[in-house]
Amino acid sequence: MKKQRILFATMPMDGHFSPLTSLAKHLSDLGHEVRWYVGGHYGQKVTRLGLHHYPFVKAQTVNQENLDVLFPERKNIQGTVARLRFDINQVFLLRGPEFVEDLTMIYNEWPYDLIVHDVAFMGGSLIRELLPIKSVAVGVIPLAESDRNLPPSGLGKIPASGWFERQAQHMLRYLVQDVMFKPCNDLHNQIRRQHGLPAVKGFLFDYAVRSADLYLQSGVPSFEFPRERISPNVRFVGAMLPYQRDRKPSFEYAGKALDARRVILVTQGTVEKDIEKILVPTLKAFQNDPDTLVIATTGGSQTQELRDRFPQEHFIIEDFIDFNSVMPYAHVYVTNGGYGGVMLGLKHNLPIVAAGVHEGKNEIAARVGYCGVGVNLKTETPKANQIHRAVERVLSDITYRQNLRKLSREFDAYRANELATQHIQELFEKSIELVFTNSGSLSVTD
Repeated sequence: MKKQRILFATMPMDGHFSPLTSLAKHLSDLGHEVRWYVGGHYGQKVTRLGLHHYPFVKAQTVNQENLDVLFPERKNIQGTVARLRFDINQVFLLRGPEFVEDLTMIYNEWPYDLIVHDVAFMGGSLIRELLPIKSVAVGVIPLAESDRNLPPSGLGKIPASGWFERQAQHMLRYLVQDVMFKPCNDLHNQIRRQHGLPAVKGFLFDYAVRSADLYLQSGVPSFEFPRERISPNVRFVGAMLPYQRDRKPSFEYAGKALDARRVILVTQGTVEKDIEKILVPTLKAFQNDPDTLVIATTGGSQTQELRDRFPQEHFIIEDFIDFNSVMPYAHVYVTNGGYGGVMLGLKHNLPIVAAGVHEGKNEIAARVGYCGVGVNLKTETPKANQIHRAVERVLSDITYRQNLRKLSREFDAYRANELATQHIQELFEKSIELVFTNSGSLSVTD
């Protein structure tokens, strides 16, 4: 492939930024000129990758860390749909015009050929129609495209099985897409008109997928719900995980893990600061079971406080632990449902206990339960006995292990960087034949 100027652009959030880092580094190592547009402290991470960083200038940095500070009214919003609608408007859609200003300034300075962006970065779909560039959107969440066989994305529901359930599912899809999220669709079209672009019909989530020249879906087909159709621009590429240097750090508690009867790894990610949601109930569930080693990663939230509350010898509580190092020793993964961590757990044959609701984690948890690779607790505040029962269930039922082995093999068959690069190359090498019509006018055919 001819060397290209490639601009990565992502929302300033771990789950949107980190999955693209390995691909960016891979493309840079292949000789492409790769730069990155992102706000907040992520600029330092871009620099550490050896890439040129463009900061947010006109765009406001909004993410989970400052969302409730910038929008204090959000705390009073009840319900998954209402909060999701608020976040779509304030965090994603209303940032779109700001992104366009910055992306245009970057293009005037450094004309890029391709923009690679996470699916939630709305500036990507807008700028594709305003500049002579190609776009690649990356699905850093499960595929959110609508399908007549599926419930609407965002509610964490699984596909209906019977006729009556399917009819109810159709009604629910209409209610969600055309009623509940109509304000989001309307705002999206209002922003498009402000940029001289025509309004688009249909659901906003569908446009985010279908508008890209190429849509790289992180994950594998078997960790998705069965669909009637998938848009032709969608390509599954396997687990897109954060960039790691060649040398994997050793796990310093390996000996202790090998001596334990079983090992439970628990996390609630780096964004969720309320340790009472998952960390505390998991530790309570096994505080009187010295044969079970619990390894908890706090993301830096109240680590010492947890150590003081739970001084048991069979508990390891750290700010951060490299998951690639610890997962080979674990038997169960308890999580709030971060997509990258769940996929990494599946690659390591770990049954999942998922307890997540907001920020799309309910969709990931729903797939965990539907695919039979773990238990979906359907809450973000599980009780200790719920976690204990779920752990015992996934360890005692051999069906989970059988399903995990199949899915793990499928993940291993997908080499994300190589597949993504291949699809990007095909995008650029797609032959365009110029044909003069009988009238002498010029038409373009693929």
